[in-house]
Amino acid sequence: MKFIFLQIFILFQLISYAQQKIFPIPLIKFNPKNYVCYNTSQKITIDGNIDEEAWRSADWTENFVDIEGSLKSDPYLNTKAKMLWDYEYFYFAADLEEDHIWATLTKRDTVIFYDNDFEIFIDPDGDTHNYYELEMNAFNTVWDLLLIKPYRDIKNAAVTDWDIKDLKTAVKIKGTINDPSDKDKSWTIEAAIPWKTFSELSEVNLPPNDGDTWRVNFSRVQWEAEIIDGAYRKKIDPVTNKLIPENNWTWSPQGLIAMHYPEMWGYVQFSTIRVGEEKAEFLQDPAERVKWELRKIYYAQKNYYLMNNKFTSSPADLRNYKSPEDLNIIVESSSFGFKASVELNGKQYVIYDDGKIVSISIDK
Repeated sequence: MKFIFLQIFILFQLISYAQQKIFPIPLIKFNPKNYVCYNTSQKITIDGNIDEEAWRSADWTENFVDIEGSLKSDPYLNTKAKMLWDYEYFYFAADLEEDHIWATLTKRDTVIFYDNDFEIFIDPDGDTHNYYELEMNAFNTVWDLLLIKPYRDIKNAAVTDWDIKDLKTAVKIKGTINDPSDKDKSWTIEAAIPWKTFSELSEVNLPPNDGDTWRVNFSRVQWEAEIIDGAYRKKIDPVTNKLIPENNWTWSPQGLIAMHYPEMWGYVQFSTIRVGEEKAEFLQDPAERVKWELRKIYYAQKNYYLMNNKFTSSPADLRNYKSPEDLNIIVESSSFGFKASVELNGKQYVIYDDGKIVSISIDK
């Protein structure tokens, strides 16, 4: 019964979006996943096998869920990931359960999610701007790109001809690729991204210090496929005569069908403890609650602008937003844009109309 009411709620939301101009916002509770990423002194060979002792000692993430989270049922195939780091690379591994493994794309920097793929998203400083994306298919064909801003904030957000220098990736097929005559088990991926990659767009510690936290997420794109004339083909909807939309499964759910909402990505906290030696406690930064309140103002201001063709300086004007009593949030607007700010523990946190969040130390 609860699921039926949830589906009705989603339907009304979709109708609302269709009938009026609405800025899309996450429809789930803000509760990103978290992960402690441990250091390793062991050499990691990028071959897709994930069989080094360091990888065996590293924790898996939870199994991925639908990109919309609790609004949809769980995926019918399991996906999970691991992370490690040393003083040269940030390492990623993933295991993707799959009965029928296929791929078609072999040229780097093509749109890899036209195949089934695995995707990595990284925002080192957590300001939702200047972040990185890496996609891989079962052929180990990659598409690496950087995003100046999310697509919601600028039309031409992606720099697609940018490449990660010294990137290492590999795929291991547990089965046979593009062979419909048998049943496969899974495919695993490994990737190693040099720390120097992240110096291009951010000023974070490289490599990270103990306790530093980045925003990271993973996505798996899974198309519905069938076997026709001995080959895999994406399924066509017989009613619309169009491809059945792909499934999007993620580690930390987004609450809407859009990966480019970096504020919903998971928290990855780096630890200098060697993997397997002992556990470190994940410590949530109190500032993240403040940032989320500013983000809610950003959503509300975007919707206010769509209805009124201007921003407002009064939080009371913002539909469905109520400022917490314990936070003194200041909202300012002009004909050019808006900003909202709040002070916490010697810092001022500010969000601007383009969605970027910055922190400024306050001199006392």
